[in-house]
Amino acid sequence: MGEKNKYSIIIPTYNERLNIALIIYLVFKHLTDVDFEIIVVDDGSPDGTQDIVKQLQEVYGEDRILLRPRPRKLGLGTAYIHGLKHASGNFVVIMDADLSHHPKYLPRFIKKQMETGANIVTGTRYVSSGGVHGWNLMRKLTSRGANVLAQTLLWPGVSDLTGSFRLYQKSALEDIISSCVSKGYVFQMEMIVRASRKGYRIEEVPITFVDRVFGSSKLGGSEIVEYLKGLLYLLVTT
Repeated sequence: MGEKNKYSIIIPTYNERLNIALIIYLVFKHLTDVDFEIIVVDDGSPDGTQDIVKQLQEVYGEDRILLRPRPRKLGLGTAYIHGLKHASGNFVVIMDADLSHHPKYLPRFIKKQMETGANIVTGTRYVSSGGVHGWNLMRKLTSRGANVLAQTLLWPGVSDLTGSFRLYQKSALEDIISSCVSKGYVFQMEMIVRASRKGYRIEEVPITFVDRVFGSSKLGGSEIVEYLKGLLYLLVTT
């Protein structure tokens, strides 16, 4: 699987000391016959995340785990742009460090891309055999409502707009990312809408999103307001 292709896995981190070792171990466990590198973009975590990554580099090698830190929190969208600058693969995976995106799905993403020739493969919580584990009813309703609202207004052609577990053809990602202006959580939605509008082929793989085990969620009321503003922006500009 993955012959002649190399996969650059970009993992943005902020205070993920308790999660980063496990997520990296699981990536290596599930991608046994694939050429890949992991690019950790850490936004100046005060909890020692970078120290853990440096220890992991000693185990797996600095050619397999690249630490590309930034001095402070600068937003999710710019973290991907920063990581992309250091990516040597012809495919790029973006995923969260908090174990909500299980690396066991990565072979399915790769297989789907190879079978279909898709430019983008995105994980979806909102089809049969996909789902969410660990959220209370209110958060599930909020997430589903936000997704339905975006679907109704934007017609993007994918079932999960706000997910952030995706495999991109690097050239497609570079093109799409240069068109995006959003920061933070809206960035994911803008990326997939722009990709759809540009005519890129997007395929989906069902995933189960698991709420973070360690640490605290970075999603709050301000992000919900940001999401609604972003939705209106995309409605006007795409």
